[in-house]
Amino acid sequence: MPRAAAALVFAFSSFCACAQNYPSHPVKLVVPYAVGGSADVYGRVLAAKLSETMGEPFVIENRPGGGAVIGTDAVAKSAPDGYTLLIMSNTHTVNETLLPKKPYNLMRDLAPITGINSQDLLLVAPAKIKANNLREFIALAKANPGKLNYASSGPGTPYHMAGELFKHMAGVDIVHIPHKGSDQARTAVLAGEVDMMFDAISTIVSYVHAGKLKAFGTSGAKRSSVTPDIPTISEAGVPGYEATIWLGLMAPAATPKPILERLSTEVRKVINAPGVKDIWEKQGAMPMAMTPEEFGKFLRDDIAKWAKLVKDTGMKVD
Repeated sequence: MPRAAAALVFAFSSFCACAQNYPSHPVKLVVPYAVGGSADVYGRVLAAKLSETMGEPFVIENRPGGGAVIGTDAVAKSAPDGYTLLIMSNTHTVNETLLPKKPYNLMRDLAPITGINSQDLLLVAPAKIKANNLREFIALAKANPGKLNYASSGPGTPYHMAGELFKHMAGVDIVHIPHKGSDQARTAVLAGEVDMMFDAISTIVSYVHAGKLKAFGTSGAKRSSVTPDIPTISEAGVPGYEATIWLGLMAPAATPKPILERLSTEVRKVINAPGVKDIWEKQGAMPMAMTPEEFGKFLRDDIAKWAKLVKDTGMKVD
C-alpha cells in the first residue's frame, strides 16, 4: 500500500478509535456567562444527563466576561480533543460583527456540534410604569425620547439585541443599560431602576404572574404555549418583530470529526428524551437537535441576520 494511503488509513483508524474510547475522563463545558442565566441553567441539565449517558462527568465551568469573549477564547485555544466544549448562544453570532477585533473567529476557530434549545423572550416593565400595553409603552417612549431605558445582561447578548431590534422596528429612542449578567438586569427591572427588559420566558414569567412586572409581549412568531394570554410583540404593536434566545454546543476547530458526531448524537438523544423535552417545552424551551452540518448552516445564517441589524443601526461597542 502506498505510504500516503497507509497514513490516511491509520489516521481514520485512530479517529475511530478515539471516538469509541471517548470520553475516558471528565469533560469540561465552559459557559461564558454568569451563574443563573439561561445558558447556565440549561447547561447544567445537559451536563448532568451527558454524565449519565456517556459514563464520565461533564462539568460546568462559568467563565463570564467580555461579552462572552473571555470564556469562548479559552475554549478556542484549548486542546482539540473533545474534553473542553463551549455552550454558546446568539451572543456569539452577534459578536462576529459587533466585536470584529475579538481574539478568535467563531467559524474558523470553533467547530459546530449541535443546537441545544431555543425559547422566546418576554418584554417586561416594572409594575409602576405608566403604560398597560405595548402600544401605550411605545407612545410613552416616543413622548420621552432618550428618557426611558432598558436593561440587558451585556452588549451583544440576546437580551441586548432583542432590545435594539425593538427600538429599530418601533422607532423609539430608549437607552441601553448593560449589566454583568441576566440576574443583575432582572433585579434592576424588578426594583424599578430601569423601564423595561427582554428576558427568557422561563426565568421571568413567575414575576409577571405575581404582579411584580407587566408583560407587554412575547418575542416569537406566534404566542408561547407558556403564556397563551400574552400577545406577541408583532401582534401588540410592532408588526414582523421576532427574536429568540438559543443555545448551542461547539468545540475547538480541529476536534476530530468522529468525536463531534458522537457528541452531536448523544446531545440530540438527551434533548429529545421525554424526561428533558417535555419539561423544557413546559418552560417554553424547544429542543434544537441538529447535525454538525445543520448547526453550521444555522450559525452562518444567524451571523448574516445580526450583521444586517448592526449595519442598519450603526451599533458599536466601546
